[in-house]
Amino acid sequence: MTADGRKVEAEGVPGQRLLEVGQNIGMPLEGTCEGQMACSTCHVIVAAEWFDRLAGAADDEEDMLDLAAGVTRTSRLSCQIVLSEELDGLEVRIPEESRDMQGR
Repeated sequence: MTADGRKVEAEGVPGQRLLEVGQNIGMPLEGTCEGQMACSTCHVIVAAEWFDRLAGAADDEEDMLDLAAGVTRTSRLSCQIVLSEELDGLEVRIPEESRDMQGR
């Protein structure tokens, strides 16, 4: 879901990172550090019913989320969400405060 509440569907394959899936459909997920957990520009908010199905966040990811705008209890970095069959139907939304300097 976009920051303005528009629902957008995308397809990915197991092993693909959510960041890449979102970028491929034009979502404003900058991913400045290219998935190295050195920024928070790919911050997404995971739907509560999906959050506990994800692998736990590493300390480095938690540190980067501390720097992100609009963080919630179910915030994650999309570069750290690796798709699997168990995540088919995963719902996330882009935070209202997101900025993509690359123009996506």
